Amino acid sequence: MELEFAGEIVEWLGPAPYYFVPLPPDEADLIDEVKADVAYWGVIPVTAFLGDTTFTTSMFPREETYFLPLKDAVRKAEGVELGDVVKVRLTVGRD
Repeated sequence: MELEFAGEIVEWLGPAPYYFVPLPPDEADLIDEVKADVAYWGVIPVTAFLGDTTFTTSMFPREETYFLPLKDAVRKAEGVELGDVVKVRLTVGRD
């Protein structure tokens, strides 16, 4: 499954700040439809594309959607920061 969406970079505070892009409701609903086939340990593996950067990570459920983690290296490579709205493309599942 492939998805494309735009979302705002948000911060989730913990021992260190973490940055994420929450999926819009429609895309979260699509993930819900396939999560039984792709989830492991409660997370959804994805390959994500942000600008010219491709990275693998796992999304996790939070606040009735899924949060896509944005690694520091990805944010720096693409010059994006907290509050920016970014376009993301995802391939859902493991390679």
